Amino acid sequence: MNTFELLGHPIRLRVVHAMRGGRTLTTSQLCARIPDVSKATVYRHVDLLAAGGILEVAEEQRVRGAVERRYRLRQDRATIDASTIESMSLDDHRRGFATAMATLLAEFNAYLDREHADPVADLVGYRQHATWLSRDELLEMIGELRAAIAPRLANRPAPGRARYLLSPILFPAEDASAPETG
Repeated sequence: MNTFELLGHPIRLRVVHAMRGGRTLTTSQLCARIPDVSKATVYRHVDLLAAGGILEVAEEQRVRGAVERRYRLRQDRATIDASTIESMSLDDHRRGFATAMATLLAEFNAYLDREHADPVADLVGYRQHATWLSRDELLEMIGELRAAIAPRLANRPAPGRARYLLSPILFPAEDASAPETG
C-alpha cells in the first residue's frame, strides 16, 4: 500500500493524528484515545500503518507473557508529498477529501461524546467564509496561514496543552472563468 492508500482511511488518519507531537503509544493507549472504534479495528489499522512504515516500534517490553509495543509516528512518512498530489486524479481527490471529512466528523463526534465537552469554553470553531481573491491574494493568504500554523506544528504534548485538530480547507466555490451575472 502506498502512503496515499495508507492515509486514505478515516481510522488510520485518526491514529496518525493521535500519534503526532512525538508521542510513543501502545495500541491499548491508542484505543483509549479513539474510544468509538473497536479495539480489533484499531489493532488492525496499527498493524497496517506499521507494515507500511508510517508507524515504527519505539520499544518493546514483556507484559504478563505478551510483548507490548510502543509505536511512534515516522513524520517523514506520514504526509502525502507534492509529487503524489500532482499525480492524483480527480477521483483520488474526491476520495482524499471524503476521508478527511469522515475523519473530521468522527473526531468532532468523539469530542462531543466526552463527559465534559464544552464547545464554548474550548473555543471550538467551524465557520466558513467566502472570499473573493485574485491568485496573488490567494497565494499571499496561504503564505500568511502557513506562517501562523507551521511553528505550532512542532509543539509537543506538555502540561496545559491540549491537542487540537486544525483542518484548513480551501477550494474555489465558483468557476473564475464563468461570466459574471450580477
